[in-house]
Amino acid sequence: MIDKSNAVDKKLINTIIHGDCLEVLRNLPDNSIDLIFADPPYNLQLENKLFRPNQSLVDGVNDKWDKFSSFKMYDDFSREWLKECHRILKDNGTIWIIGSYHNIFRIGSIIQDLGYWILNDVIWIKSNPMPNFKGTRFNNAHETLIWAAKSKESKYTFHYRSMKTYNGDLQMRSDWFLPICSGKERLKKDGEKVHSTQKPIELLYRVIISSSKTGDLILDPFMGSGTTAAAAKLLGRNYLGIEKEKFYIEEAEKRICKIKPIDEKYLYQVEDIKPPRVPIGSLIEDGMISVGEKIYSKDKKFSATILSSGSLITENSLSGSIHKLSAKLLGKQANNGWKFWYVIRKGKLTLIDQLREDYISKYNLSKM
Repeated sequence: MIDKSNAVDKKLINTIIHGDCLEVLRNLPDNSIDLIFADPPYNLQLENKLFRPNQSLVDGVNDKWDKFSSFKMYDDFSREWLKECHRILKDNGTIWIIGSYHNIFRIGSIIQDLGYWILNDVIWIKSNPMPNFKGTRFNNAHETLIWAAKSKESKYTFHYRSMKTYNGDLQMRSDWFLPICSGKERLKKDGEKVHSTQKPIELLYRVIISSSKTGDLILDPFMGSGTTAAAAKLLGRNYLGIEKEKFYIEEAEKRICKIKPIDEKYLYQVEDIKPPRVPIGSLIEDGMISVGEKIYSKDKKFSATILSSGSLITENSLSGSIHKLSAKLLGKQANNGWKFWYVIRKGKLTLIDQLREDYISKYNLSKM
């Protein structure tokens, strides 16, 4: 894919632009943003005030910016900002959109229509959700994030190995168990919440560290209380925010100023680069392994002979590829033969994976 990236004006980097998101987005250059995180209005359709059983008023989302007169108006608005985001996103960039059952399914349909390629939906399970005070429905204890690439062909960033390490050497799953923003993290002024839908920084930490690189430019078209910018600054990324409420910008900037970035030397992430594909036939053709040569398991419990086809055969006539035969011998469904079989070189066992590495190095395949 040809990189047609353009640069955002340097004066805008690490700032929050005051203005309507559609107007600002239309003035950003094509293919200029690495990652977008969007927390758009949810269109909650709240009609009446909500009270707790003790008749105290629930401080819910009742802001003017969350109100739309019809589903069509909401869909038209969503389609416009998502279309602009698609235009300004780099070819290998991705977008995250968070929402609730009120809007996320409508958003999902629109992004597919616009050509985005959905990679995952991630469920943020709230460890401390607001109760359902009326007792008329299930307790709404989660929100949904859609993660999508600009297109099906995008070579997007995903730090699989780093996220696995972050998750205690287990694959990072698509259900994230995190608390809602509360306590000292919740921005307040004169005892009142600064923003009704402030997201926890840990949520943005996972989004940014998993799907961007240090120095990337991250856009939030609905910056609100500045969580995206705060996490970006913390993790050595650049940010660009859009927000139409001056009050939110003022409070977000105060918050961002207090963030001390993590030292660059601690931001190293293991790159998830797959080694070039080298068939065992290439090693035979190059003379690194010979037809008729015996290969062994590390403990020499198993041995096999290399056939002209590149497959292996044991003394009791079990045969297969280096992978399938090793799996058969171990009683497994699958196994990595490169890490199982050894040859004897200079009187010592040498893993055939080392021969593959030597082949890659010899022909400089790692740079292809």
